[in-house]
Amino acid sequence: MIHNVLLRGQRLLRLALFCLLSLVLMPTMANAADQDPAIAWDKIAAGAMVVDVRTPEEFAEGHLANAMNIPFEQVTEEFAKRGIAKDAPVVLYCRSGRRSSIAIEALVAAGYTQTYNAGGYQTLVEAQKTPAK
Repeated sequence: MIHNVLLRGQRLLRLALFCLLSLVLMPTMANAADQDPAIAWDKIAAGAMVVDVRTPEEFAEGHLANAMNIPFEQVTEEFAKRGIAKDAPVVLYCRSGRRSSIAIEALVAAGYTQTYNAGGYQTLVEAQKTPAK
C-alpha cells in the first residue's frame, strides 16, 4: 500500500516537473524564431507599437524613431498602467535580444498576444527602413 502511494507520488512529481519545464521553455523556444529585423520592420511599418526595453541611459544614447522606453523589468506593470490592449501589436528590442525576450515572456504570461522580439538595436539600425533618432 505505501509502495503504491510512493509510486503515485513519484509519477505526479514527474508530471509536475514536466509541466513546469514546458512552461519555462516554451516561451523561450517561441522567441528563438523571432529576431528577424525584416519582419520587425514590416510589423513597425504596419503600425506596431515600438518598445525599447533598455535602460533610460542606453535609450538616450540612441533609439528607433517613435520608440517608447520601458525598461524590461517594468514592462508588464507599465503596459497595464498605460492601458495597452492585450491584442495590440508590439515590437520590442534591446541591445542583444535577451532583455526583450525576458520582457516578451512576461507580457505573454500576462496575456499579451501580439508581441515580437526584434532583437538588438544595432541590428535593427543596420537593416532599418526608417531613420533612427
